[in-house]
Amino acid sequence: MFQQYHARTADELWQQLYVAVHGTAARERTSKGGTTRELLHAILCLEDPRQRWIGSRRPALNVAFALAEVIWIVTGRNDAAFLTYFFPRLTEYMGDGPTFYGAYGDRLRHRFGLDQLDRAYHALRSNPESRQIVLEIWDPATDLPAPDGQPLAQDIPCNLLSLLKVSDGRLEWTQVMRSNDFYRGLPHNVVQFTCLQEIVAGWLDLEVGHYHHMSDSLHFYEKDETGFSSVPDQGKDVMNTDSLACSRAESERNFALLARQVDRIIDPTLSVEVLAAEFDKSDLCPAFRNIACVLHAEGARRRRATKTASEFMEQCTNQAYQKLQNRWLQRVSRLN
Repeated sequence: MFQQYHARTADELWQQLYVAVHGTAARERTSKGGTTRELLHAILCLEDPRQRWIGSRRPALNVAFALAEVIWIVTGRNDAAFLTYFFPRLTEYMGDGPTFYGAYGDRLRHRFGLDQLDRAYHALRSNPESRQIVLEIWDPATDLPAPDGQPLAQDIPCNLLSLLKVSDGRLEWTQVMRSNDFYRGLPHNVVQFTCLQEIVAGWLDLEVGHYHHMSDSLHFYEKDETGFSSVPDQGKDVMNTDSLACSRAESERNFALLARQVDRIIDPTLSVEVLAAEFDKSDLCPAFRNIACVLHAEGARRRRATKTASEFMEQCTNQAYQKLQNRWLQRVSRLN
C-alpha cells in the first residue's frame, strides 16, 4: 500500500515524514547495518521544487557538500576527491578508491554509451508530448547482487531512475529510489534531483512542475536516532531565492566554471589568497556565484582563514545559503 505525503516545501515534507517514520506507520526491520524503522512504498510530492532545503534537520546540513554534489552530478564526474574534500567520511559509505562506482552524474552523462541528459533535452525539445523520457541510473549487469545475495560493490546506487514529462508548460519530475536513508540521504537526494529538474526545465525554457519522489524503503537506523532530530521552527527561514534555470549553453558554461573552481578549492597547494583573487575574476551568473561563495567559504574555513570565509559569505545574496552555512559553522564549532 502506498503512503503519500504532500507539501509546498521540502522542509514541510521532512516534518511530516519525521512524524511518520517515528510513528506506528513504520515497521521494525533488521538489515546489514543494524535495526531500522522503515516506511515501505512512500510517495512524496513537493509542490515547489526550488524550496529544496531542509533546515529543520539537526545536525545541520553541510550545504557546501550538498552543492558540490550537484555540480559533480551535472558535470558527469565520478572522482572521489571532488566530494570527500567537503565530507571526508563519505568513503565509509562509498568506498575509498579514487572514483565512486555508483556516481550518478557519470551514469547519467557517460555510462551506457550516451549522455542521457543531452538525449532527453533534444527529445523533449522536439516532442514535448513524449512519455518515453527515462533517465537510467541502475545497471542490472553490475548492480544486481551476486547469486549468493552479496553486493558486488560497496556503492550500489540507491537512485534507480528519473521520469520526465511536460505538462501545461511545466517539467514534471519523478524520482524512483529502491532504498532511502531518511536522515542521511533524503535531504541530499531532494537537493540533487530538484536541481536537475530546474536545470533541465531551464534548458527547455519551461516552468518547474512538481517533484515526485518514490521511495520503496524510507528508513532510518535506530542507532542514529539519538544523533538526529527535527526542529521545525528552524526550517521556516531557508527559502531559496535563486533560480538555476537558464539556457543550456549558459547552464553548461556556469557549471563547468563551478567545477573548475572546486578543483582549485580542493587543491592543497593553493592558498586562500590565490583562490580569492581567482574568485574576484570569475564570470558567473548571480545564482551560480552564490553557490561559489558557499564553496569558497568552506574552502577558506578548512584552510583556517576564518575572516576570508566570512568575506565570501558576505558576497552571497541567497539568504537560505547564508542561514544554512551559519548553522553548519555552529555545528562544526561544537566539534572543535
